[in-house]
Amino acid sequence: MIRNGHKAEAGSPEPRKAPVRVWCDGCYDMVHYGHSNQLRQARAMGDYLIAGVHTDEEIAKHKGPPVFTQEERYKMVRAIKWVDEIVAGAPYVTTLETLDKYNCDFCVHGNDITLTIDGRDTYEEVKKAGRYRECKRTQGVSTTDLVGRMLLMTKAHHSNIDENSDYQQHTDNFGKGPKGHSPWTGVSQFLQTSQKIIQFASGKEPEPGDTIIYVAGAFDLFHIGHVDFLEKVHRLAEKPYIIVGLHFDQEVNRYKGKNYPIMNVHERTLSVLACRYVSEVVIGAPYAVTADLLDHFKVEWVCHGKTEVPADKDGSDPYLEPKRRGIFRSVDSGNSLTTDDIVQRIIKNRLEFEARNQKKEAKELAVMEAIKKQEQEKQKLREVLQL
Repeated sequence: MIRNGHKAEAGSPEPRKAPVRVWCDGCYDMVHYGHSNQLRQARAMGDYLIAGVHTDEEIAKHKGPPVFTQEERYKMVRAIKWVDEIVAGAPYVTTLETLDKYNCDFCVHGNDITLTIDGRDTYEEVKKAGRYRECKRTQGVSTTDLVGRMLLMTKAHHSNIDENSDYQQHTDNFGKGPKGHSPWTGVSQFLQTSQKIIQFASGKEPEPGDTIIYVAGAFDLFHIGHVDFLEKVHRLAEKPYIIVGLHFDQEVNRYKGKNYPIMNVHERTLSVLACRYVSEVVIGAPYAVTADLLDHFKVEWVCHGKTEVPADKDGSDPYLEPKRRGIFRSVDSGNSLTTDDIVQRIIKNRLEFEARNQKKEAKELAVMEAIKKQEQEKQKLREVLQL
């Protein structure tokens, strides 16, 4: 397929280049900021990004049971602001036929490896054809780690908590096969940087005519229930400017208990910023929506979903001030899914998920071993040729 190959005649203006169309694909199960960051990097390589999402059947065949249904996963990927179009039911193995069908110049994947059920690289064909680009994998997050946090029930993943021994043991053991860790499925620590926040943030200030809407919460394991709520809030105004107030980990733990939040405030910030309906995030917002906050951001509406609102530390209603001003609105998203529900899905299928992670890691280790062996053989050949 030849694109952007028109030759301009002497004296004639340069022809407009055709937009560069980029393809990404994946399971996009339990979508987190690592997935969003991959899509952000891919979008920056071209002008139009298409994300192909695999079906439940394909994922179950090659990897194991997905946590979210395909319809939930399709909607989650559509909500990521760098995605221009999604293809539902994309094939698990990426082929030239797929790239040509959707008129894409190349596909982009992270610098990890994706394998079929029989251990083949799913991008082998497009790599050989030179229509493959690689982006940097996001350190410090993986679906494996998030699943492990839910099962372990400790608070060591929270910010400013020094409770690392159990968590470290979990990260050393969860999904670990008998031959050690794969660098792609294993767990590493996420380190927040100002640069990462800048990359995810829109950087747009409210414009004249925008309706400034404030919503607050944990937004833990940012999921389809959150997306449906934010989409409904977005529809309340012609030009909405939605500010999300994220509570600190210790505050979330106070009203949610157990080992919540599953994702710490730094991780939740990026997950929320990746959503196309969100304009701004307040990191560590006060639990009670105060007069100072409303005045500072010039908030016109304060919205909350149909979930229960726990009282503040002193027993007061955290939405007392917006209610007093007559700017509080209760929004029904039509979706009752909560973070608790996701945790229950994981616990219910615990053995299946642990087996899935061990199987995935074993396949990756086998590929690593093969690559290592290949490199050793190449080195031996070079040594022989030098004799």
